[in-house]
Amino acid sequence: MSPGPTPSQTIGPFFHDALLDIDRSDLVSSDHPEAIKIQGTVYDGAGEIVPDAMVEIWQANRAGRYNHPADDREDLSLDEDFSGFGRTGTDAGGEFSFLTVKPGPVPGPDGRLQAPYVMVSVFARGLPKRLVTRIYFPDEEEANAVDAVLSSIDDQAFRRTLIARDESGALRFDIHLQGNKQTAFFGF
Repeated sequence: MSPGPTPSQTIGPFFHDALLDIDRSDLVSSDHPEAIKIQGTVYDGAGEIVPDAMVEIWQANRAGRYNHPADDREDLSLDEDFSGFGRTGTDAGGEFSFLTVKPGPVPGPDGRLQAPYVMVSVFARGLPKRLVTRIYFPDEEEANAVDAVLSSIDDQAFRRTLIARDESGALRFDIHLQGNKQTAFFGF
Protein backbone atom coordinates (compact mmCIF):
# COMPACT_ATOMS: atom_id res chain seq x y z
CA MET A 1 0.00 0.00 0.00
CA SER A 2 1.42 3.40 -0.98
CA PRO A 3 1.25 6.29 1.46
CA GLY A 4 -1.29 9.03 0.81
CA PRO A 5 -0.45 12.62 0.09
CA THR A 6 1.48 14.49 2.70
CA PRO A 7 -0.61 17.21 4.39
CA SER A 8 0.35 20.85 3.93
CA GLN A 9 2.55 22.37 6.56
CA THR A 10 2.48 26.04 7.37
CA ILE A 11 5.41 28.09 6.20
CA GLY A 12 7.79 28.42 9.11
CA PRO A 13 10.12 31.24 10.08
CA PHE A 14 13.06 29.40 8.47
CA PHE A 15 12.67 31.28 5.18
CA HIS A 16 13.35 34.59 6.89
CA ASP A 17 16.87 33.42 7.68
CA ALA A 18 17.51 30.95 4.86
CA LEU A 19 16.16 32.88 1.89
CA LEU A 20 16.96 36.47 2.78
CA ASP A 21 20.73 36.26 2.91
CA ILE A 22 20.97 38.46 -0.21
CA ASP A 23 19.12 41.78 -0.39
CA ARG A 24 17.16 41.79 -3.64
CA SER A 25 15.01 44.83 -2.92
CA ASP A 26 16.75 47.12 -5.42
CA LEU A 27 15.95 45.99 -8.95
CA VAL A 28 17.52 49.20 -10.29
CA SER A 29 20.05 51.65 -8.90
CA SER A 30 18.86 54.67 -6.96
CA ASP A 31 20.15 56.99 -9.71
CA HIS A 32 18.13 55.24 -12.43
CA PRO A 33 16.13 58.01 -14.18
CA GLU A 34 12.87 56.04 -14.01
CA ALA A 35 13.30 54.47 -10.58
CA ILE A 36 10.19 54.19 -8.44
CA LYS A 37 9.89 53.08 -4.86
CA ILE A 38 7.14 50.67 -3.83
CA GLN A 39 6.71 50.34 -0.09
CA GLY A 40 4.16 48.85 2.25
CA THR A 41 3.37 47.00 5.43
CA VAL A 42 2.17 43.42 5.87
CA TYR A 43 -0.67 42.99 8.38
CA ASP A 44 -2.25 39.82 9.76
CA GLY A 45 -5.99 39.20 10.17
CA ALA A 46 -6.09 41.03 13.50
CA GLY A 47 -4.48 44.12 11.98
CA GLU A 48 -1.14 43.44 13.67
CA ILE A 49 2.11 43.90 11.74
CA VAL A 50 3.93 40.82 10.44
CA PRO A 51 7.63 41.41 11.22
CA ASP A 52 8.93 38.21 9.62
CA ALA A 53 7.20 37.90 6.24
CA MET A 54 8.98 37.54 2.93
CA VAL A 55 7.70 39.51 -0.08
CA GLU A 56 8.71 38.73 -3.66
CA ILE A 57 7.95 40.62 -6.84
CA TRP A 58 8.14 39.60 -10.49
CA GLN A 59 7.53 42.03 -13.31
CA ALA A 60 8.18 42.94 -16.92
CA ASN A 61 10.64 45.67 -17.85
CA ARG A 62 9.64 49.15 -19.08
CA ALA A 63 9.02 47.78 -22.58
CA GLY A 64 6.65 45.10 -21.27
CA ARG A 65 9.02 42.16 -21.73
CA TYR A 66 9.99 39.63 -19.08
CA ASN A 67 13.61 38.58 -18.60
CA HIS A 68 12.64 34.92 -19.03
CA PRO A 69 13.23 32.41 -21.83
CA ALA A 70 9.47 31.95 -22.32
CA ASP A 71 9.17 35.62 -23.33
CA ASP A 72 10.79 35.49 -26.76
CA ARG A 73 9.12 38.58 -28.24
CA GLU A 74 12.06 40.04 -30.13
CA ASP A 75 10.09 43.16 -31.14
CA LEU A 76 10.41 44.36 -27.51
CA SER A 77 13.77 45.26 -26.02
CA LEU A 78 15.25 43.11 -23.28
CA ASP A 79 17.13 44.95 -20.55
CA GLU A 80 19.91 42.54 -19.56
CA ASP A 81 20.55 44.54 -16.37
CA PHE A 82 16.97 44.16 -15.17
CA SER A 83 15.92 40.71 -13.95
CA GLY A 84 12.39 41.73 -12.93
CA PHE A 85 12.70 39.70 -9.71
CA GLY A 86 12.94 41.11 -6.20
CA ARG A 87 12.82 39.61 -2.71
CA THR A 88 12.91 41.20 0.71
CA GLY A 89 11.77 40.53 4.23
CA THR A 90 9.61 42.75 6.36
CA ASP A 91 11.37 44.63 9.13
CA ALA A 92 10.38 44.83 12.81
CA GLY A 93 7.60 47.27 11.83
CA GLY A 94 6.23 44.94 9.12
CA GLU A 95 7.57 47.24 6.38
CA PHE A 96 9.02 46.23 3.01
CA SER A 97 10.21 48.26 0.03
CA PHE A 98 11.46 47.78 -3.51
CA LEU A 99 13.24 50.13 -5.90
CA THR A 100 12.20 49.26 -9.43
CA VAL A 101 10.77 50.69 -12.66
CA LYS A 102 7.19 50.84 -13.82
CA PRO A 103 6.60 47.85 -16.10
CA GLY A 104 5.15 48.15 -19.56
CA PRO A 105 1.88 46.43 -20.39
CA VAL A 106 2.02 42.70 -21.19
CA PRO A 107 -0.40 40.56 -23.19
CA GLY A 108 -3.01 38.60 -21.27
CA PRO A 109 -4.16 35.06 -22.04
CA ASP A 110 -6.55 36.43 -24.68
CA GLY A 111 -3.76 38.44 -26.36
CA ARG A 112 -5.09 41.85 -25.26
CA LEU A 113 -2.72 44.08 -23.33
CA GLN A 114 -3.14 44.14 -19.57
CA ALA A 115 -2.68 47.24 -17.46
CA PRO A 116 0.89 47.55 -16.13
CA TYR A 117 1.26 45.54 -12.92
CA VAL A 118 3.75 43.90 -10.59
CA MET A 119 3.10 40.33 -9.42
CA VAL A 120 3.56 39.89 -5.66
CA SER A 121 4.03 36.73 -3.58
CA VAL A 122 3.80 36.80 0.21
CA PHE A 123 5.23 34.09 2.46
CA ALA A 124 4.57 34.23 6.20
CA ARG A 125 4.24 31.99 9.23
CA GLY A 126 0.85 30.38 9.47
CA LEU A 127 0.36 30.22 5.70
CA PRO A 128 0.30 26.76 4.12
CA LYS A 129 1.40 28.24 0.78
CA ARG A 130 2.30 31.62 -0.68
CA LEU A 131 -0.33 34.25 -1.33
CA VAL A 132 -0.28 35.90 -4.75
CA THR A 133 -1.57 39.35 -5.62
CA ARG A 134 -0.83 42.20 -8.01
CA ILE A 135 0.13 45.84 -7.67
CA TYR A 136 -1.53 48.13 -10.21
CA PHE A 137 -0.55 51.77 -10.74
CA PRO A 138 -2.78 54.70 -9.76
CA ASP A 139 -1.83 56.74 -12.84
CA GLU A 140 -3.16 54.03 -15.20
CA GLU A 141 -6.88 54.66 -14.65
CA GLU A 142 -7.86 54.01 -18.28
CA ALA A 143 -5.85 50.79 -18.59
CA ASN A 144 -6.97 49.64 -15.12
CA ALA A 145 -10.61 50.16 -16.09
CA VAL A 146 -10.39 47.62 -18.92
CA ASP A 147 -7.87 45.19 -17.39
CA ALA A 148 -9.37 41.68 -17.47
CA VAL A 149 -8.12 40.75 -13.98
CA LEU A 150 -9.28 43.95 -12.28
CA SER A 151 -12.58 43.83 -14.17
CA SER A 152 -13.19 40.29 -12.88
CA ILE A 153 -13.49 41.65 -9.32
CA ASP A 154 -17.01 42.99 -8.83
CA ASP A 155 -16.55 44.52 -5.38
CA GLN A 156 -15.03 48.01 -5.92
CA ALA A 157 -13.51 48.15 -2.43
CA PHE A 158 -11.85 44.76 -2.94
CA ARG A 159 -10.60 45.86 -6.37
CA ARG A 160 -9.03 48.98 -4.84
CA THR A 161 -6.83 46.78 -2.63
CA LEU A 162 -4.80 46.05 -5.78
CA ILE A 163 -4.07 49.66 -6.71
CA ALA A 164 -1.10 51.34 -5.04
CA ARG A 165 -1.47 54.85 -3.61
CA ASP A 166 0.83 57.80 -4.23
CA GLU A 167 2.42 58.72 -0.91
CA SER A 168 5.32 61.08 -0.35
CA GLY A 169 7.11 60.35 -3.61
CA ALA A 170 6.61 56.58 -3.41
CA LEU A 171 3.87 54.10 -4.17
CA ARG A 172 2.24 52.62 -1.08
CA PHE A 173 0.91 49.06 -1.22
CA ASP A 174 -0.12 47.58 2.13
CA ILE A 175 -0.90 43.87 2.28
CA HIS A 176 -3.63 42.64 4.62
CA LEU A 177 -3.54 38.85 4.88
CA GLN A 178 -7.10 38.53 6.28
CA GLY A 179 -9.87 40.57 7.85
CA ASN A 180 -12.15 43.34 6.63
CA LYS A 181 -9.27 45.08 4.81
CA GLN A 182 -8.00 41.88 3.19
CA THR A 183 -6.03 42.30 -0.01
CA ALA A 184 -7.38 40.48 -3.08
CA PHE A 185 -5.37 37.30 -3.62
CA PHE A 186 -5.37 34.94 -6.60
CA GLY A 187 -5.34 31.13 -6.64
CA PHE A 188 -2.91 29.27 -8.86
